[in-house]
Amino acid sequence: MESRGFKILVKVSVALTLVFLYVPISIVVLYAFNDSVAQAWPIQEFTTKWFGIAWRNPQVREALANSLEVAIIATLFALVLGSAAAFAVHRFRFFGRNTVSFLLILPIALPGIVTAIALNTTINNFQIPFGVLTIVIGHATFCIVVVYNNVIARLRRTPTSLVEASMDLGADGWQTFRYVTFPSIRTAVVAGALLAFALSFDEIVVTNFTAGSTLTIPKFIYNNVRLPRNRPVVNVVAVAVILVMFIPVYIAQRMAGGPDVASAAMKAEAPP
Repeated sequence: MESRGFKILVKVSVALTLVFLYVPISIVVLYAFNDSVAQAWPIQEFTTKWFGIAWRNPQVREALANSLEVAIIATLFALVLGSAAAFAVHRFRFFGRNTVSFLLILPIALPGIVTAIALNTTINNFQIPFGVLTIVIGHATFCIVVVYNNVIARLRRTPTSLVEASMDLGADGWQTFRYVTFPSIRTAVVAGALLAFALSFDEIVVTNFTAGSTLTIPKFIYNNVRLPRNRPVVNVVAVAVILVMFIPVYIAQRMAGGPDVASAAMKAEAPP
């Protein structure tokens, strides 16, 4: 039995952790509604005028379009390559399988600056023009890992008996994948895609080394946060980034439980 004091300590610790994480974000959100350019505390007057100014800013629009384009393309690449790698590692037994799995996960564990420098050097050596393509290549290095982790984790939780039963009943590989395997992993695939999109949309370290003169939302924030007169617009853009990040991450977290596996198993065990 846990003592009452221990329970109180746990609750206080959780509350302090949440305060530590979210108070700075809350301050940024409040300053987005500050009527003054100067960021003085307490805020004297609130306004929404900066939202209109930010939306009419051509740099913000250009950065938003580039960020969405990069995030979508990088996510599509990650879906194809990450899912294929997960199926290969999970389904086939071959020499060095664990090493391959480790190498697939390693890019997200490396410091971002190391990956960024490596990518920048490689792009320069191959003389690839910096732009959207190079940013996509850079973002794909960690987006693939996110999709791979989600898909292979779900595959390991999916009963192999479902696939075996499908094949025994005469289904070919495509039919088994379409009617058995994919329904069991679809929420993991979607969750991985949402997380990959969110990570790509707000990436700054790798983007700085692979973008050249191409402007993205994180680069816009980085370039303008040091300019006092531009900080209100930066705060508004930061709030937009928080909202864009919150939605896919929340949905991915809700889907992480993976009800599809249990559902597929129940359908397989149900009498005809």
